Amino acid sequence: MKSATARRGGLFQRLDGTKSSSSAAGCCVEETRDVERPHRVYPLVKPLLFSLDPERAHHLSLAALKVATRPPLRWLFGGGGADDPVELWGLRFAHRVGLAAGLDKNGDYVDALGALGFAFIEVGTVTPLPQPGNPQPRLFRVRPAQAIVNRMGFNNKGIEHLVERLRRRRYRGVVGVNIGKNKVTPAERANDDYLACLRHAYAHADYVAVNVSSPNTPGLRELQFGAALDSLLQTVRAERDVLAARDGRFVPLLLKIAPDLDQAEVVEIAAALIRHGWDGVIATNTTLSREGVAGLEHGNEAGGLSGKPLLERSTRVLGWLANEVRGRFPIIGVGGITCAEDAAAKVRAGATLVQIYSGFIYRGPGLIGECAVAARAAAR
Repeated sequence: MKSATARRGGLFQRLDGTKSSSSAAGCCVEETRDVERPHRVYPLVKPLLFSLDPERAHHLSLAALKVATRPPLRWLFGGGGADDPVELWGLRFAHRVGLAAGLDKNGDYVDALGALGFAFIEVGTVTPLPQPGNPQPRLFRVRPAQAIVNRMGFNNKGIEHLVERLRRRRYRGVVGVNIGKNKVTPAERANDDYLACLRHAYAHADYVAVNVSSPNTPGLRELQFGAALDSLLQTVRAERDVLAARDGRFVPLLLKIAPDLDQAEVVEIAAALIRHGWDGVIATNTTLSREGVAGLEHGNEAGGLSGKPLLERSTRVLGWLANEVRGRFPIIGVGGITCAEDAAAKVRAGATLVQIYSGFIYRGPGLIGECAVAARAAAR
């Protein structure tokens, strides 16, 4: 497969030499000459998946991917990426594009997803104890806006299951573990849940992301502010240092924040992270705003909104954060990436790495390579 080149004349050259043009909105529009292997497959299966209930389609597609990425079918999904190694926190990322948390909550599909060409995969959000999450239906497509609304509620099989799955993984890329608190845990005991997950995951995670920004767990976002945030950052950092000394292995800590923060709140969070010596931020989670989807089918469902309408809001928070931290630690940019130019915009705003999720659902595996090429060009 041919190495990708940087942007030339308004076109992005794909990893195999095919091209995508930029639309007036700045996003990539696929041309008919589209022969990258993942693109050959996904357009065929997407209509079937999108005819199903979103949560059923989610489970079916992951199960099918697990089969399709094994020999002798693996050639169908031979991963795309870019020759763009990045060294952060003592870890080597093959390029700048990873998978955001939420798609593989339990670590059951790391090897299959890794075969698509992601440089890193974030599993979770996982909690100390298994929990069913919120009642179904809880996942909705807003197709005209390339958006998704979810109110999943941290449904997962618990940290012990996830750790067992990570023990067995063959994927050699970077794996982050996104941790949260159980719904039944009162806010004043939230630190206990994060510590329990950190202790279990530490030996098997390349980094740990602390999720305090999901809108679907009551009271969780309050942990982003004031004394609650200071307590969480100090407590988790102290425990990480104990585990690092015990295991002789450093695992970076990242905080995942919301896109619904104002600039003053971002400034306060940045100051707290610097004060407590944290290693990075993931900006951002889903939004409670319905800008861009109001009035559309499923647009007003309760839950967090992701996908294209999130891009501007999420990138604005990313830019505020980058301006405050001024390179003291890396930022992973996530939220609203549906084409190559969106990934480039995150890098220009201050992200070192980016993650995709909803755009991956709408666009398929070819988005990985397109974003990797664009992110590399933007970082130069």
